[in-house]
Amino acid sequence: MIKLIKQHSTFNPPVILASLLLVLFLSITSLIIPTKFQETLFAFREFVSVNFGWFYILTVGIFLIFIIFLALSTLGDIKLGLDDEEPEFSFTSWLAMLFAAGTGVGLMFFGVSEPLSHLKSDVTLVDGVHSAQQAVFLAMFHWGLNAWTVYGIMALALAYFGFRYKLPLSLRSCFYPILKDKLNGGFGHSVDAIALIVTIFGIMTTLGFGAAQLGAGLEHLSVINSNNLLVQIILVVALMSIAVLSAISGVGKGVKIISEINVVLALLFMLFVLFAGPTLHILQAFVDNFGYYLAHIVTTGFDTYAYEPQNQEWFNNWTVLFWAWWLSWTPFVGLFIARISKGRTIREFIFGVLVIPTIFTIVWFSIFGNTGIFIDNTVANGALNQLTGTPEKLLFAFLDYLPASSISSTLACLILGLFFITSADSGIYVLNNIATEDKSKSIPKWQCIMWGLIMVIITISLLSVGGLDALQSVTLIMALPFGILLLIMCYSLWRGLMHDEAYFSTDTHVTAQYWDSKNWKRGLSKILNQTTQADILQFLKYTALPAMYQLSHELTEEYGFKTTLNRDFHEEDAFCEICIEIENMRNYTYGIKAVKKEISEHMIDDSSLPHIQDSETVIPMTYFSDGRAGYDVQYMTRDDLIMDIIKNYERYLSLLDEVGAEMMAHDQEELGE
Repeated sequence: MIKLIKQHSTFNPPVILASLLLVLFLSITSLIIPTKFQETLFAFREFVSVNFGWFYILTVGIFLIFIIFLALSTLGDIKLGLDDEEPEFSFTSWLAMLFAAGTGVGLMFFGVSEPLSHLKSDVTLVDGVHSAQQAVFLAMFHWGLNAWTVYGIMALALAYFGFRYKLPLSLRSCFYPILKDKLNGGFGHSVDAIALIVTIFGIMTTLGFGAAQLGAGLEHLSVINSNNLLVQIILVVALMSIAVLSAISGVGKGVKIISEINVVLALLFMLFVLFAGPTLHILQAFVDNFGYYLAHIVTTGFDTYAYEPQNQEWFNNWTVLFWAWWLSWTPFVGLFIARISKGRTIREFIFGVLVIPTIFTIVWFSIFGNTGIFIDNTVANGALNQLTGTPEKLLFAFLDYLPASSISSTLACLILGLFFITSADSGIYVLNNIATEDKSKSIPKWQCIMWGLIMVIITISLLSVGGLDALQSVTLIMALPFGILLLIMCYSLWRGLMHDEAYFSTDTHVTAQYWDSKNWKRGLSKILNQTTQADILQFLKYTALPAMYQLSHELTEEYGFKTTLNRDFHEEDAFCEICIEIENMRNYTYGIKAVKKEISEHMIDDSSLPHIQDSETVIPMTYFSDGRAGYDVQYMTRDDLIMDIIKNYERYLSLLDEVGAEMMAHDQEELGE
């Protein structure tokens, strides 16, 4: 079996077998003995929520403190990748993709229904009166900063170890500082297996919400007669088929396009409600909500309602369930966000993942939540509040009280469908990533189809026995062991960052004198003549490469070193490099590449700088195997370059010894095999 899996797929046999056996066992059991399965499932859910609710709250609180500290400290300057690496996606595209994958379906489902649900509960009682502001705040609290903190901590660890340490982009890589070369052992397999199981059920919960609400919308528009189980199954199958096709096209194509389209549609939908609803009231409420959120987010974030036993049931059914949902979604959203975040600094990453979505969440609930409460109190006479037991219908009933309800309901259905596809598409990518042994191999298309079928089967199985409650129950239970793993992961991330800072912040001396009094004319000539691609090619061919060849010959013939010279003098990507092999460690590489640099227009137009004619210049920049930033070496002679290579090599070896940075230099490629 194991040999067959390795021959025909990219799967890691221990991970995929353990995960699928458990998932299939639960699915088959739910179909054979549905009543007993449902009773047992709900009993486990009750036990976990009552006895471990405090753990979920404390865990998310620790994540929030930790990630804010990283953003405000000097560690925030560290890049998720090499020091000179640029982001793969624009900031706007990046935000669109992470938001669409993160909470799109949920905000559509709960935007109106959750504040109205809280308004009926005793938890919003202030001096004996139900507080609309408290109701809207609690919805923001569940979907805002705390939720994105959970996503962010996982995504940060994955991106950091994946792009900075050059480890495979997998959950087990986050534990590298603890496990090191034991990463591919039993513990590593267990981490990925748990992550795979949690991710499957986390995605299923979201897709279940999306299918239920989309069915309600189509029923509301009279496209279908009733939103029954059969309709939801048809919707799941149809939308999953589209998601599989999108996944096959690749994350950079399918998800990017759909995400950007859907975020634009969601913004238009939000603006429609803003201007079609009580606009002045919404704007005033937004300002109030923003201040109220900032004032109460910390205390509410650690509130377990120990002194309010009458609200314990609400706490278990809402906050604990949401926190478990976010924990179960961390591998899914975290891996996806990590995949698209290469080249950003830790501070920029945290700002983008935490602050922007939180502000959007406050805006969303201020518009939909406050409008829903306003309409229910002034126009609907409590009719919307009576629908909180069927939240999938509430959004469309809410839209009936606004102009052009059929158009807005159609738009809402379109947005829901696209959010469903985006979540499923991203989910397929993440499931493949977790289950794959060698991340460098291309994923066969049949694996995307397989994950689509598995998600359809599980969603249908759980919807048939207990609806959304069954999906939520499995999610809450599975999130408990995963929360413990995430706390260990935070410690591992901290250790990695400490080694990183020690390695890259170590003071180094100037590596060479670029020129002295004897060759000042040559230096002046270089300064006053704008360098071109041809100049850099000359430098690489007749200065850099001969210097590397001379040093390589000395190391090989006199000291028995193994060295390799690589070069490519094509104009666009010209480079040359020397690689010194080191047994059991990452080889030392010193390279020089041609890099284009933009020249500002005011310098080109300045008559006192006649030598600057073109809008860009080209300089020879160094690069190194440890990923630190390079520098301009165009003023160096052959001897200068030889000394520069030697001193950087000496620095590389000494830092490994001085700061224990063997973590930064271990041959990570072995860990991906």
